[in-house]
Amino acid sequence: MGLQGCETTMVNPMHSYYYGDRGAGASRTNLIAANERATDALLKYAPLDANQPVLVATLVNIDRLTESSRLGRIFSEQIAGRMVHQGLRVTEVKLRENLLLQRDQGELLLSREVREVSQAQDAQAVVVGTYAVSTSVVYISLKLVNPVGNTVVAAHNYAVPMDENVRALLAGR
Repeated sequence: MGLQGCETTMVNPMHSYYYGDRGAGASRTNLIAANERATDALLKYAPLDANQPVLVATLVNIDRLTESSRLGRIFSEQIAGRMVHQGLRVTEVKLRENLLLQRDQGELLLSREVREVSQAQDAQAVVVGTYAVSTSVVYISLKLVNPVGNTVVAAHNYAVPMDENVRALLAGR
């Protein structure tokens, strides 16, 4: 399979939530909606077999590929959830003992591990991703990888505004 699709979007889904007197109804990014749209965009370019499993690795910090954060872990959970909602079979890799788990880091799949883990799970594809933090936004890059040869079959890039919620998720390790 060759690279079938690559798309980039800037997400600005703002909603007002009430967090009591301290929050004063501050605007916050709807991260769930942003991640669901990103997942839909990724799947648009690489239709998958609903009968074959897919793995979703924890998104990692682009500057330190062995580190993640609460943001990387929750984004991965939301992406996996959306894939299930779209009718795909997502294997819960946290339940597998043969997957490298780093304490407080989630399931980190580096390129050399993608093939090994996906073969053990008989996965047709693996979603991997990175995020990069800037002062005003977090840039996210998702890739759908064919485990045979580590070929990228679809990619999607997006960004979410840096707000208090995103900062808190990044601060948590």
